[in-house]
Parts: sequence; C-alpha cells; structure tokens
Amino acid sequence: MSSAPNHTVDETGLSNTTVPAVTLCGHAQQLFSHVKIENLIAGLSGGVVSTLVLHPLDLVKIRFAVNDGLELRPKYSGLIHCVRSVWRQEGLRGLYQGVTPNVWGAGASWGLYFLFYNAIKGYRVEGRQTELSATEHLVSAAEAGILTLTLTNPIWVTKTRLVLQYETGPGGKQYKGMLDALVKIYRHEGVPGLYKGYVPGLFGTSHGALQFMAYEELKRDYNKYRGVPSDAKLNPMEYISMAALSKIFAVATTYPYQVVRARLQDQHNTYNGVIDVMRRTWRNEGAFGFYKGIVPNLIRVTPACCITFVVYEYLSEFLRELK
Repeated sequence: MSSAPNHTVDETGLSNTTVPAVTLCGHAQQLFSHVKIENLIAGLSGGVVSTLVLHPLDLVKIRFAVNDGLELRPKYSGLIHCVRSVWRQEGLRGLYQGVTPNVWGAGASWGLYFLFYNAIKGYRVEGRQTELSATEHLVSAAEAGILTLTLTNPIWVTKTRLVLQYETGPGGKQYKGMLDALVKIYRHEGVPGLYKGYVPGLFGTSHGALQFMAYEELKRDYNKYRGVPSDAKLNPMEYISMAALSKIFAVATTYPYQVVRARLQDQHNTYNGVIDVMRRTWRNEGAFGFYKGIVPNLIRVTPACCITFVVYEYLSEFLRELK
C-alpha cells in the first residue's frame, strides 16, 4: 500500500496542515524571546560615541577610496595633506561633512547588529550544553549583518554623497543635509538610488561576520587560558586588544568591497554595476586601486571599534544589572 501524506483532520474538523505554520510561529517567538533592548541601546551608544570622535578620518578614507583621477576631485598627497586641505577650505565643519547620516548610520547599525546578533546567538545556543562553534558565530553574525544592512543602506548612501561634496565642484554643493539628500536621491533615482552599493554591502557582511567570529573566539580562548568561564568579564585593555585584533583581521580580509561600494554610491561617476566598477578599477589602477584609503580606514576603524566594543560591553552589563 502506498504511503499517504501526513494530512489528517482532528475532532474540530480543522486540517493538521497548519502545524508547520504553527511551528514556524513558535520558532519566531522563540527567537524574539532573545531580543534584549539593552543590546540595542548599548550598541547604539558605542556607535554614536566612536563616530563623533573619529568622523574626520572616515571622510578622508572615502575621499581616497573614490580617487579615480576625475579632474573635479581635489588632489591629496596623503592623509595629513587631505586633513589640512579640508580644514583650510572649510574648517571644522568641512571635516564633519556628512556626520549626521554617519551618526545615524553607525548608531543604528551597531545597535541593530548587536540586537540581531545576540538574539540569533541566544536562539542557537538555547537548550544546548555546548558553546557555539566558530562557524556558528560566523553564520550568526552574517545573518545579523544582512538584516542590519537592509534597514540602514539608504543612510549610508546619503553619508557617502554628503562626504563627497566638494567646494570646488561645478554648481557648488548639491545637498543641504541628510534629509535633503534622502529626498533628492529618492526623487531623482527612486528606491534603487537609496540602495546603491547594497550588493557589495551584502558581501561586506562577511566583514562583520569575520570580525565577530574573531572577537568571540579570542575572548573564549583567552578566558580558557586564564582558567575562567568563557563569558567572564574582561578589563578595558583586554576588550580593546580583542576588538583591535579582530577588526584588523576583518579589514585586511574584506577592504576591497568598501572601495567598490563607495564608488557605486559616488554621485560624480556612473558605473553599470559591481562588475563594471571592478573591471574599470583593475584596468585603470590595478590591485592597488582596491586598497585605496585602507591606511586612514585602519587608523579610523580600529580605535572606533575599540571604543564601540568597550562602551557596548560595559553599558550592556550596567543595563542588565538594572533589570
């Protein structure tokens, strides 16, 4: 006799085919039970603090990343020369051009990332006696990164556009601020304009995934070496060391996607997608073109990551103790 599908009707006359939907709903509720508001607040705070301190280096990094030889762009001979030139022409305000979407973007990104990452990690570890493996940390961080990028990509597009406004450009500055940029990009380019750079950004989730995997593994191995529980609290210098090492590892591995993404979002040049950016960059600048801006980027992101992680670790601990 052939086997029949698992389809029965209970005493109420309702089909049991609703069970998978109920199971899915149960998994969703289980996942949401691990959503902790303190992770959002602590991550957001860390991102905002580090961005306010180090935004000028982010501006320098992006200007170097898109430096493809166009005549309209200012020419810089190095990091110090770029900072001096912007300061001389526009003052402190010039160095903080694009800071509003950067603060919003960094705050929202770090807050959402820590929120999603800890929820996914908590869901995976629930009911288990063993810790997550390096691969599971990697996958959890990648999933958190995709969710975060989907929600925040329009903010990063406006930041890039504002950072790449030059006083010497034709017609002066195109955008008055973050809201003006969002409205104009949507009006002239639609939703696709707000999601420029999304595809390389998806590849960029590997950056956060590698960073969080390295951070978790470093903390766990270090605590095992000390003979204490793997989630034992560290002192500020230990958190800084773990954060710095994990960030340097992630940047060195994934930096080219940031160059591709910045060039796609640049309003002064037009590309026909990721492949076109990669082909033209390779043809005109070689392998070096994919690493333009990496020095100011490392100088910026390493302390930014350290500040963010230290603020996150201590503030989340403080908020948990208040509950």
